[in-house]
Amino acid sequence: MNSPSTVHNIVLDCDPGHDDALAILLAARRSNVVAITTVHGNAPLERTKENARAVAELAGLQDIPIAAGADRPLVREPRYAPEVHGITGLDGPDMPAPTVPLVREHAVDVILDRSRAVPNLHLVAVGPLTNVALALQRDPGLAGRIERITIMGGSLLWGNVTAAAEFNIYCDPEAADLVFEAGVPITMVGLNVTEQVIATKERREQVRSIDARVATAAADMLDFYGGGEDQYSGLGGGAMHDPLAVAALVEPSIVETVPMHVALVTQDGPALGMTLCDGRHFDPVAMRPARRRRDQAKANADVAVGVDAERFWELFLEVLATYR
Repeated sequence: MNSPSTVHNIVLDCDPGHDDALAILLAARRSNVVAITTVHGNAPLERTKENARAVAELAGLQDIPIAAGADRPLVREPRYAPEVHGITGLDGPDMPAPTVPLVREHAVDVILDRSRAVPNLHLVAVGPLTNVALALQRDPGLAGRIERITIMGGSLLWGNVTAAAEFNIYCDPEAADLVFEAGVPITMVGLNVTEQVIATKERREQVRSIDARVATAAADMLDFYGGGEDQYSGLGGGAMHDPLAVAALVEPSIVETVPMHVALVTQDGPALGMTLCDGRHFDPVAMRPARRRRDQAKANADVAVGVDAERFWELFLEVLATYR
């Protein structure tokens, strides 16, 4: 992994979504965001692309190109999350009417173009993986041009939309399967770590105490999102899913990872969308790999197994304080 001081060139592929919006704020201050691409997921594409524009307007990020992408999964019907994010996908805060334009190109074209033009490009994908899969289908050479894909999705242990599946993967398991089998380095930041980083009432008060326009909007996002997530998950607030995926790239010491083979369940049934992580070589007590088994498949992802939640919050609050 690179040092925390490394400034990465990234394309942020997202489905805003409150936690996506916060991921945008974090990424814009701790990396060089060369494009934001949007996808179906927390809300329909018509909403997620407007939400991305509104966040850019709020934060003064007019120079970052925003492109709309896939409005549905590869083969399945779309699924949204109004029970968590509201009808707009970003209910709660009073967001500005966006003047930030959408670029005319499709998100897949933007991903491919940036991969050819920008050196050492990283993809940070915090929504369903449809755009990334479509880009890899169109140009398999993409896998060799990017440094890494950091994914918020899946889980080492459990799901949230079902007992087995996390929401982003469940929305398009066929796309996720294609991405994990593409041969590109992957970091998987799943529920087993994101659900250890919760925007409790005390954390939301810390955000609001920054007493600036963007931080106040972020606190309003977390209040609405936390209510929805708490009813959905009982965690006492909103899990910082998507910002943690950004943090895992920009400050790698925040998340501990172990190489594993991740297989996707794409068959209908109770395990649909499961990320089946082969952790038979992992010692969960010592929190380190043990002896590799001869029958174990080759690792295709670095799977997050631990998180420094306190350092995440230090970073997140530091970043919010840079906005006015």
